[in-house]
Amino acid sequence: MSDRTYAIIGGSSGIGLALATALVERGDRVVIGGRSAERLAGAVRQLGDGARGRPIDTTDRGSAAGFFAGAEGLSGLFISAASYRTGAFRDGDPETSEALFVAKFWSQYWTVFAALPHLREDAGIVLMSGAASARPIGAPAYAACNAAVEGLARGLAIELAPIRVNCLSPGTTDSELWRGRPKEQRETAYDHWRRLCVVQRPAHVEEQAHAALFLLDNGNMTGSTLFCDGGYTFS
Repeated sequence: MSDRTYAIIGGSSGIGLALATALVERGDRVVIGGRSAERLAGAVRQLGDGARGRPIDTTDRGSAAGFFAGAEGLSGLFISAASYRTGAFRDGDPETSEALFVAKFWSQYWTVFAALPHLREDAGIVLMSGAASARPIGAPAYAACNAAVEGLARGLAIELAPIRVNCLSPGTTDSELWRGRPKEQRETAYDHWRRLCVVQRPAHVEEQAHAALFLLDNGNMTGSTLFCDGGYTFS
């Protein structure tokens, strides 16, 4: 499995960076993508010689095509980058309903499309949804969007075979995203999550990265959604 090249969208922080780290540590190469040139440069320095960084805006098809230009023989693709807001159905706010699908569903759809000519026949693709697909607690557009990403993985697994396509569905994860929010908001969310899931704690980014790595590597996994959510979806 060593000495392969993987594209990690959202690889400058969080789960994407943890996955890129695991790949580089075992001898693979990574091309990481993100919007912030500064964060990309910092992540590449952290990862070392096995990493390159390229800017990408996953909501822009031209940007996605540019990211993959010149990249050949990719063994895998992981997509975690998305920026969006959620809200209540009764609010009637397009930014928390329609724009959410642009940011999380269509961005993954068109990123895979841009990557396809650059993937090996035995490549693995891992999309990212979220545990709200199976157990929503509000924000119905968000639940529906996550479910749509999981359906996309199943459909792509059929059409793109022998390329394998799976989906990682994480629960609340202690990442830079949450650490960058006000402490009171973060601790309230974490306490709520502890009451809802079986393991009674948020996940670590390394645990989510390990799950993504399993989906990238296992040649018998395709069309599946892996819920790395501490038992949230069945508790």
